[in-house]
Amino acid sequence: MRYAILSDIHSNLEALNVVFSYLTPGDGVLCLGDIIGYGPNPNECIEMIRERATATVLGNHDLAAIEDFGLSFFNPAARQALIWTQGVLTLENRDWLDTLGYDFRRDEFLMVHGAPGPNYFEYIMDEEVAARAFAATDAPLIFIGHTHIAEYYALDESGTVKRKGFQQGGEFQLAENTRYIVNVGSVGQPRDLNPNASFAFYEPDARKITIQRFAYPIAEVQEKIVSAHLPDALARRLVLGR
Repeated sequence: MRYAILSDIHSNLEALNVVFSYLTPGDGVLCLGDIIGYGPNPNECIEMIRERATATVLGNHDLAAIEDFGLSFFNPAARQALIWTQGVLTLENRDWLDTLGYDFRRDEFLMVHGAPGPNYFEYIMDEEVAARAFAATDAPLIFIGHTHIAEYYALDESGTVKRKGFQQGGEFQLAENTRYIVNVGSVGQPRDLNPNASFAFYEPDARKITIQRFAYPIAEVQEKIVSAHLPDALARRLVLGR
């Protein structure tokens, strides 16, 4: 069994279509939330995830779109995009988002959007916050998104937390007696100075994770953003990877 693990799609249909081109019929699909927000194709992206995903958890943009939760704390461009998204979401897709939980647990892994609860939308961006996240759960492997940066944090038997980035992608083996927080990066809006989108393949039997970076037709997404009268900054940032 192989899983494709996706996060932060952000209504970027062009990037999501490329992700799906990598999948085989036997692959499971795990989605870490923020299917919507920022981009121009929220309904199409939700419908693809609804049809294909094995499990999906709720992201902060998803929650803001259905409940206005935290909307006032978003930056102006994000808030404008969410208000636009609220206006175009179908009732069926809105209701489906409302069924999602904050986490999904199996024996070997935990899925959350930002961090293990209770603060599910905390940003894990350094070793100190990662150590706090490890302490919040006994899961050996934690998959996250939220920061839009592909990387992992590893906690070994000595209690030391180490960090490794995957700006250009790559693969690694899960070491014995080591716990991991794996950020799979962003499908729809990378922020590690590489505009190539990101997702992960997880192979449990092989204990291997591959961070897949890939190009997609950014110009097409930019044109849609402009046509939808979404903030220009949301189009410009896609080519910058930030």
